[in-house]
Amino acid sequence: MIAIDVLKSLQSKLKGEVYWDDMHKAIYATDASVYRKIPAAVIHPRDADDIKLVVAFATQHHTSIIPRTAGTSLAGQCVGEGIVLDTSRYMNRILEINTDEKWVRVQPGVVRDQLNQILAKENLFFPPETATASRAMIGGMVGNNSCGANSIVYGSTRDYVTALNVILSDGTEVVIQPHALNVKPAHNTLLHHVTNTLLHELESGEICHEIRTEYPKKSIHRRNTGYAVDLVLDGVEQGLFDLTKLICGSEGTLAITTEITLRLVDPPPRHSVMICPHFASIDDCMAAVLIVMRHAPYTCEMMDRVILQCTEGHEVFRQYKFFVVGDPAALLMIEFRDDDVGIARNKIKAVEQDLRMAGLGYAYPMIAQQDIKKIWDLRRAGLGLLANMEGDKKAIECIEDTAVALEDLPEYIKAFTKMMDGYGQKPLYYAHAGAGELHLRPVLNMHDVDDRKAFRSICIESAKLVKKFGGSLSGEHGDGRLRGELIPLVLGQKNYELLKRIKAAWDPKNIFNPGKIVDAPKLDEDIRHDHEIKHDHTIDTVLDFDGVGGFYQAASRCSGSADCRKPASLGGTMCPSFMATQDEKDTTRARANALREFYSRQDLASIQDMEEVKEILDLCLSCKGCHNECPSNVDMTLLKSEFMHQYRLKNGLALRSRLFGEIDRINQWASRVPKLSNWGQNLKAVKLLLGIHTNRSLPKLHAYTLRQWTSQFKSTSSTDKQKILFFIDEFTNHYDVLLGIKAIKFLDKLGYQIHFTDHKSSGRALLSKGMLPEAQKLASHNVNVILPWINDHVLVGLEPSAILSFKDEYPKLLRGKDRDHATDIAHRTYTIEEFLYREIQSGQITSELFDNTPREIIIHGHCHQKALSNVNHSSFVLGLPSGHMVSTIASGCCGMAGSFGYEAEHYDLSMKIGELVLFPAVRQANDHVRIVAAGTSCRHQIADGTKKQAIHPIDILWEAIL
Repeated sequence: MIAIDVLKSLQSKLKGEVYWDDMHKAIYATDASVYRKIPAAVIHPRDADDIKLVVAFATQHHTSIIPRTAGTSLAGQCVGEGIVLDTSRYMNRILEINTDEKWVRVQPGVVRDQLNQILAKENLFFPPETATASRAMIGGMVGNNSCGANSIVYGSTRDYVTALNVILSDGTEVVIQPHALNVKPAHNTLLHHVTNTLLHELESGEICHEIRTEYPKKSIHRRNTGYAVDLVLDGVEQGLFDLTKLICGSEGTLAITTEITLRLVDPPPRHSVMICPHFASIDDCMAAVLIVMRHAPYTCEMMDRVILQCTEGHEVFRQYKFFVVGDPAALLMIEFRDDDVGIARNKIKAVEQDLRMAGLGYAYPMIAQQDIKKIWDLRRAGLGLLANMEGDKKAIECIEDTAVALEDLPEYIKAFTKMMDGYGQKPLYYAHAGAGELHLRPVLNMHDVDDRKAFRSICIESAKLVKKFGGSLSGEHGDGRLRGELIPLVLGQKNYELLKRIKAAWDPKNIFNPGKIVDAPKLDEDIRHDHEIKHDHTIDTVLDFDGVGGFYQAASRCSGSADCRKPASLGGTMCPSFMATQDEKDTTRARANALREFYSRQDLASIQDMEEVKEILDLCLSCKGCHNECPSNVDMTLLKSEFMHQYRLKNGLALRSRLFGEIDRINQWASRVPKLSNWGQNLKAVKLLLGIHTNRSLPKLHAYTLRQWTSQFKSTSSTDKQKILFFIDEFTNHYDVLLGIKAIKFLDKLGYQIHFTDHKSSGRALLSKGMLPEAQKLASHNVNVILPWINDHVLVGLEPSAILSFKDEYPKLLRGKDRDHATDIAHRTYTIEEFLYREIQSGQITSELFDNTPREIIIHGHCHQKALSNVNHSSFVLGLPSGHMVSTIASGCCGMAGSFGYEAEHYDLSMKIGELVLFPAVRQANDHVRIVAAGTSCRHQIADGTKKQAIHPIDILWEAIL
């Protein structure tokens, strides 16, 4: 425990930030492993000088430092009770690119995929590709010596590291790079000491013999067990001393990296073709790998039946199973690349022919280049999907990183399966079959005492089996604290003692990530489930979380895979506030951790008033990006809404929140005097009083409401087309009245009978403010009003956030018959784009109904459309008229998110989110380009941020219809 006044003193010396509050420490207590440990503090250093100060501080105060970037480690490397040093927020710059010599120098917080985005402009490429490449950072990849799906061609991270700027445990900053044996560092320095120590060790014939006989087979290129002294020895025997090989894979236990120089290569061949042979058994799949690898594929990955079954409950990934035939026990994903697509396809045919001749496989679908990404997305989601199995039993990461020589793989799997049979286990198989590495996970209930014992026993027996085959205990995920205890079993006690001497030479006071690789605690200590089983997590909720085990389980199902840390430039919606701030506390993961800790720990006295939890949830925009982008299905929109309800019960509701939540009721009164209301709401004094940013314009009430207009409207259609019950949402009713009129006239002109009913508002604003009982009453009213119409009508609406509440929140708000009715209505509810798409597909609407006037259109998709519908429906529908050229902006959330962007304290962040992708794309569009956005908030944000006018898809279609 470090005294707060001491940490305050450190803060005064740093350019970065120091956090010691309970909530910050709680959200850094876990990574993507099974472990949990509350750190002493969290520090975001700005530069190397900050890190030197932290090293000096740790030495003086006898604490430790846990280096961290994205925190996706699976072996507990980022978990500890010292100071978490998070370099991801500030130390994330690309410092230099040398195109002639093909190298790049970066800081540790640079994201791998983002780096390659920039390198692509120079026709260069950094190859290692982890499953987490969209958020994995180079510093973490060095620390873990990351590999990836393409390692059979490109190898691992250490194969590309040519120099490392590091800070040693004495606070000195040095550059480590390969050099001749006769080149020695300056005398009386720590680097000189560690160099001499290691060279002296490697002069011993006994030690060299132990390394050669006990380390994994050289043919296993994925080997991360212990420190890579075997590779250093290889260099020494060739007259080269290369400590970069030792630092790579050392998990921050020897030094802290501040800069990394990487060798680059040419980009991979342009064309990619994949074949996915299906197998009736795991044994057949393993036998097939040996045949496939003779053809030198670009990748050879495996997924088993359980991975495929996990996708059934996940809307996005279920769609990615389009290529699956029958019910395979396993399948391989075999990819070939070539600049000549014909050559790649011929290689695919040769693989298929050999497999058929060997009697292996029963289906061999070939995947075209445009669909390959879907297959990889399915594979990459494996971690979160496995962690999200229903019930108490989960696929537990404990033995999943073993690697053996390729020729040993079939026999190893047979032996492994036999071992697991002894535990009554049917393990899960997936990952890098072509590299001799399978991620094997037992399914265990970590709350159960017997399963906890099995966890430990399985780990030990697995290590013994790996040793029998001369394999590597860790292929790519590292040892951390999960496998550290087992290293003596695999490398032998003498090699383990050598590793301890190396650690002592580099870090004599044991301040760098202690307990990882060497001197690790027992592998079944500090399991994150330990504190969960001590408390009753039953919480009386308004929203129904029973399907996921309750409110607490809905939050704690977060696996820590950090998909929510993906940068904006890589696409996607989750999580917009993090994309703008680059602060871990603004991720879905952090919010889930905060909720889990709050509802399970009894020692968080400082946050028992809920304020700190509320603060960490405050920047959640309720965009629903996590609804389908989080592989663990952590729906933070629902969790935040429920928490805000719980907060309100204890602390009441602020006036502004009540006003925003009741905006429809307020507008019903204000619309009686629209001119006066519009004048008053834009007065600076009124905005200041309500906490609305003075730079934000407010939407104007129309002279009359859409309901008033529809009371006089009579549908003229008498065709037998689908009947429509038109949902008049609260935004269209008061603000976008002319849009609503166009939509109704448009549908009428197409021959659809349109009806209206006396429903109330959608309740979207109430939901966003945690006013759940009010939303529940409103939902019940709407469901019962709409139910009589739904058998021969479909419910169609304009505003995505409003109409989609029928699909998402209503069935979770209601109980009994009301919920059954809500579910029935949800199945017949459509955004207007969804409905038009369906009708075009059935031939009811054709391009002949529209003019052929050229129009160039770019679409910004609404967040709720992306999560609960499909933005492609909009582009398809708008592309129906023959003269239309349609494209979609690769934007996430616009940043407005209902009331969020209006609120004074959120305005700057709201605009910053808009500037990530959306605003620049809109500004760059020519004046003749039509900007389309279905959401009223999105259109308002575009207007405020770019001074350009965005329109609804209906505006375009109404203009184009003949």
